[in-house]
Amino acid sequence: MSDQHSFETLAIHAGNTADPLTGAVVPPIYQVSTYKQDGVGGLRGGYEYSRSANPTRTALEENLAAIEGGRRGLAFASGLAAEDCLLRTLLHPGAHVVIPNDAYGGTFRLFAKVVERWGVDYSVADTSDPAAVRAAVNDRTKVIWVETPSNPLLGITDIAAVADVARTAGARLVVDNTFASPYLQQPIALGADVVVHSLTKYMGGHSDVVGGALIAADAELGEELAYHQNAMGAVAGPFDSWLVLRGIKTLPVRMDRHSENAAKVAELLTRHPKVTQVLYPGLPEHPGHEVAAKQMKAFGGMVSFRVQGGEEAAVEVCNRTELFTLGESLGGVESLVEHPGRMTHASVAGSALEVPADLVRLSVGIESADDLLADLTQALG
Repeated sequence: MSDQHSFETLAIHAGNTADPLTGAVVPPIYQVSTYKQDGVGGLRGGYEYSRSANPTRTALEENLAAIEGGRRGLAFASGLAAEDCLLRTLLHPGAHVVIPNDAYGGTFRLFAKVVERWGVDYSVADTSDPAAVRAAVNDRTKVIWVETPSNPLLGITDIAAVADVARTAGARLVVDNTFASPYLQQPIALGADVVVHSLTKYMGGHSDVVGGALIAADAELGEELAYHQNAMGAVAGPFDSWLVLRGIKTLPVRMDRHSENAAKVAELLTRHPKVTQVLYPGLPEHPGHEVAAKQMKAFGGMVSFRVQGGEEAAVEVCNRTELFTLGESLGGVESLVEHPGRMTHASVAGSALEVPADLVRLSVGIESADDLLADLTQALG
């Protein structure tokens, strides 16, 4: 399918060709492990074993590449499986990585507890400041890792500016685009080499699937990643791939609603006397607002805020919500609330990435905004 089509059209049609046997408009779930060969090495469509390739996963991977503007998309069993494959493809013992001072706890754990034991070291930098990123680079730096918006503090990084730093250093720029989704932000167009997603979140969109993805900007790197994907084997299954494909079809309309609701939630929180700080890039006072407005279509569905009374008060807010379900993860149609310090980011306690104890993170869903505002008002008391 031509990349000249609009995002909304690509989301529905890229990779979703009608089944040649029946004409089914939705790609079938090829729940199969192996494939009949027409003689030794005579593969039909290149399929021999579903770890290496599966038609349902192929449909998803073609869709991912199209909507992110990349040359190759790869789907994995989880976001961290995708990250692990990427790091083992790009790094080697003695290599160095620059990571953000505000990142998902699982990503930090992968660097600090797994990759570091392999002889890779890392430096932490405020990626919202390109000069700080430049200062953290050394002659062994192979990867600069960025989350924007970041998890859970909603920090914003100027992707194009950091891409310049990466190119000068001869390093690869990796952008975790999970919070924004490709509908709101296109990192490859801004200079990223690889985009990372937890497909569990906005791409799937319904809290019913776990998956991850890598999208490479150039075909050669895509081939390297595909080799490691097959060699390591943490691939997305056919049913999970089908669920994500289905979710992506409604991604644009869902992200519009998520963003509209989150803006209303952020505005309410800024006026509440028990809220000491609201972290949402759509607010004009957010330090990354201008950059976010430049590189994002809208500001997304994630809002974090800090409350009076410290950690216990933040935990109590989480416990008192009714429509906002207390739970980890994000990006589903239903609203979620969590306490990052005790939940998703417990693994960064005591590190340079430790999050404030009075922080509450919201994944704002697509319910009635009035109902969500009423729920937060009663939870805050």
